[in-house]
Amino acid sequence: MQEARLLKHLTLAVMRGQVRASQDPHRPEWHLSPVIGLLNDPNGFIYHAGYYHLFYQWNPLDCRHGSKYWGHWRSTDLVHWEHQPVALVPSEEYESHGCYSGSAVIVGGRITLIYTGNVKYPDGSRTAFQCLAQENSQGEFDKLGPILPLPAGYTGHVRDPKVWRHDGQWYMVLGAQDRLMQGKVLLLRSDDLHQWHNLGEIAGSGLGGLGPFGYMWECPDLFTLSGQEVLLFCPQGLPAKAERCRNTFQAGYLLGKLDYMQAQFSHQDFHELDAGFEFYAPQTTLAADGRRLLFAWMGIPDEDELYKPTVAYGWIHTMTCPRELSLVNGKVIQQPARELQVLRREPCQWQGSATDAPALPISSAEIIVDITAPFVLELGGTLVLEWDGERITLSRRNLRTGLQESRYWRGNLQQLQLLCDRCSIEIFINQGEGVMTCSYFPSGQPHAIFKGNAELCLQHWLLSSPMLE
Repeated sequence: MQEARLLKHLTLAVMRGQVRASQDPHRPEWHLSPVIGLLNDPNGFIYHAGYYHLFYQWNPLDCRHGSKYWGHWRSTDLVHWEHQPVALVPSEEYESHGCYSGSAVIVGGRITLIYTGNVKYPDGSRTAFQCLAQENSQGEFDKLGPILPLPAGYTGHVRDPKVWRHDGQWYMVLGAQDRLMQGKVLLLRSDDLHQWHNLGEIAGSGLGGLGPFGYMWECPDLFTLSGQEVLLFCPQGLPAKAERCRNTFQAGYLLGKLDYMQAQFSHQDFHELDAGFEFYAPQTTLAADGRRLLFAWMGIPDEDELYKPTVAYGWIHTMTCPRELSLVNGKVIQQPARELQVLRREPCQWQGSATDAPALPISSAEIIVDITAPFVLELGGTLVLEWDGERITLSRRNLRTGLQESRYWRGNLQQLQLLCDRCSIEIFINQGEGVMTCSYFPSGQPHAIFKGNAELCLQHWLLSSPMLE
């Protein structure tokens, strides 16, 4: 009964809000976004039987973070997507305040979802259950209920299970906060996805030489690249530095080696995955050809979200573009998924001094710039990217305060690749050595305008708008 009631309200919200949302001039051309309401974390990203499946945190009733559903898209090519039935509705007592983030595995030829049931109590306390839902013959998901209660020694902030298969057993990493308010990642093992054994903490604040490192670690994801384990996670509570960790919360990785027998993870230093303004909750999967692919939420929790102009149209946030990951010289490299190249049309090339470069339309476009010297790039009259020979500075005005804010990347620059949409720009530096992702909201038809005496070699494409059915 509760699920039916929630679905009726969801349907009403979509019917009332869809037209208004579609009229927003900042509605993206090719990035994935919610029909209405709020989108955040990518969930259950998996390839199965010819389709990529991408689930996502969704509040269809508001642009605020409230009770979370799981929306569901699928695609054969990472470019053209189609809506699927809503996968999870927070209708049970063990998920009364939201079906929080999780992952997906294949069991018996069908998708099984592992997610966090979030419960809040009137006194302000909370708890969390790790839960299962199994795909049925209609492509919908039947809930199997909780399979893991709150582990002893941790607060109610335990969530975001990522599950994978290794040597015939299931393993899970789980984000957690211990009783001393320190962020941790737990490793668990199971024979059947139902009975889990907690192997202990493999990383966290105060472990592995990190020192104090945040009060909560969210959205862990552990996988192998070129024979080494990569642990993605989102630490909350890191102090900002001069050029790093400038967002309210971070997303990054530890590179190391997991000893499955001893449940120990020896790792190197923390690295941010993205040096821009909006990037959080990344999740990966394996493609059919063995590539490691990533989606992330182009947003940051608790960071001026409701000041975005899309809220007036009843929706907020998008996914990043899908990205390919590789490991080069001990560093995770991100590049746009090669499938996105099918969107390119009307190619244009130009070479010369930056100040003589043509103004390039960027409402939905891709630009590749080969660079030899310092220059300035204005984007849609809203963002400014400056390369001074040693550092990239990306600047914009804060939507809440109106004050200038900047993000930085330091290194030797040879090339930029910009993927532009109506409300976002993703900047890939030196074929993915660095990335700067941000939302932006230009007025009118935005253009890229180059300034300076640097010699540039430009490639420009308009990007077509794939069908979302």
